[in-house]
Amino acid sequence: MKPRTKARSIALQALYEIDLTGHPSEWVWTNRLAEENLDQKQAEFAYQIITGVAPLMNLLDDFLAEHAPEWPMDQIATIDRNILRIALWEMAVYGKTPLKVVINEAVELAKEFGSESSPRFINGVLGSLALRKNEIQLALKKAIASFSTSHSA
Repeated sequence: MKPRTKARSIALQALYEIDLTGHPSEWVWTNRLAEENLDQKQAEFAYQIITGVAPLMNLLDDFLAEHAPEWPMDQIATIDRNILRIALWEMAVYGKTPLKVVINEAVELAKEFGSESSPRFINGVLGSLALRKNEIQLALKKAIASFSTSHSA
């Protein structure tokens, strides 16, 4: 497994646990770090994903529901939902990963952790979002700025 793929894999497992249990992200991360053999760059990237996605889970879900209404969030498997969150965050917030790589990595995570239909589903959702990448980046950054402003004080 490539280093950044491994980091995404660890981040996905952590976000899945956070989503299912409600455990605090720092606690989950500390436990994951103790269990996994990650080099510094892998650990930093995994941590960046977790701390980038975890506080925005509801916002990312709302955004996915708004921009991909044909896929109701409550009907998406938990693992698939977290793969989509990571990909959307990486595509629109992180912004350092090429779009094709974001989609490919998400599909690979779906093959590894999802159901038989997950890779095709993930590819379809992200493919439709990719057609509106610039619009989505602007809208999500605006939503995050608004979210950050309303949650700071």
